Amino acid sequence: MKNDLENARRKIDAIDEELVKLFLERLSVSKDVALVKKNAGGAVADPVREREILTRVTKAAGAENENAARMFFTTLFSISKARQRSIIKGDSPLVSEINNAVAGTGVFPTRAFVACCGTEGSYAQQAASLIVKIPTIVYFTGFEKVFEAVEQGLCPYGVLPVENSAAGSVSAVYDLMQKHRFHIVRALKLKVDHVLLAPPGVKMEEVREITSHPHALAQCSAFLKARQGVAVLPAGNTAVAAKELASSGRRDAAVIASRACADLYGLDVIAEHIQDAAYNYTRFICISKDLEIYPDANRISVMLSLPHRPGSLSAIISKFAAIDVNLTKLESRPVPGMDFEFSFVFDFEASVADPAVRSLLSELAQDPEIERFEFLGAYNEK
Repeated sequence: MKNDLENARRKIDAIDEELVKLFLERLSVSKDVALVKKNAGGAVADPVREREILTRVTKAAGAENENAARMFFTTLFSISKARQRSIIKGDSPLVSEINNAVAGTGVFPTRAFVACCGTEGSYAQQAASLIVKIPTIVYFTGFEKVFEAVEQGLCPYGVLPVENSAAGSVSAVYDLMQKHRFHIVRALKLKVDHVLLAPPGVKMEEVREITSHPHALAQCSAFLKARQGVAVLPAGNTAVAAKELASSGRRDAAVIASRACADLYGLDVIAEHIQDAAYNYTRFICISKDLEIYPDANRISVMLSLPHRPGSLSAIISKFAAIDVNLTKLESRPVPGMDFEFSFVFDFEASVADPAVRSLLSELAQDPEIERFEFLGAYNEK
């Protein structure tokens, strides 16, 4: 049996050698086609010819292998069209933008104005203070105000939560990403330890209402479920809720917030470590208006919209796999006003210094089958 396997593998190796030769020959002819199209001003894509080829090769492959043949040749078409686009159009302008950003960016500033939600003691404030060593923090009432403050130049940076290890993605932020122009320059995972805060002297049994941000409430679901007869109400921000409770004079309410809020607003900690998971982290991004790429950038984020048809997403994912890039997050959000159309945010571990990565970014930026492409940034994540 061992000899049979070795013989079969030798046959496969021989076939593979022939396949490589034929593949390179096909790429060479594809280059000739691209040069003809470039001189004649022809389009890269020829869907009629693609359908003709697929009809011919799937018929030749037979019913049993029809799907495999379709997948194989569709991949060949994708590679060929990408090669032709690079010859006809050259690198995308995005590559020049990246080069200029790398050349024009020095060391990440230690002092800066930073926009974030809430007030002193919020988790966003804590994240901002870790990202910028000496920040001047400007507080806003909602996520969109932070985007607007950066977009309009009121603050050079803004800090926003995008994901929690227990409660998942912050959908509101991802929805706003589709509306605003920005770039990610830093990212940070902040350890979140929720406590229950109440006015001095208030006991747990006296609490009839607990408020906090919906994500904080979701992270403490088991604790809240055990509080029979206690109303649970959402708030816009954990720290703002704590500050309002401190000035309300109420003796029957409590807030889920950070421990820092206890000292800031004169509240007592009446329950500790109330989150469901001990490993509870929130991921924050720091955004800027202009593209800034610092030397320690080790992650890249892009946003794109794809046509609503089978295989469109898998075709994009395969491009990342082909250059051995690890996708760390794929977030999909519906496109407002469009039925069954989705925008995707890809986060992946990579450096813009890698020629293969730049080539991929250039290809994605110029691919006409991608309805919208945005390079969100290359940044360091800690």
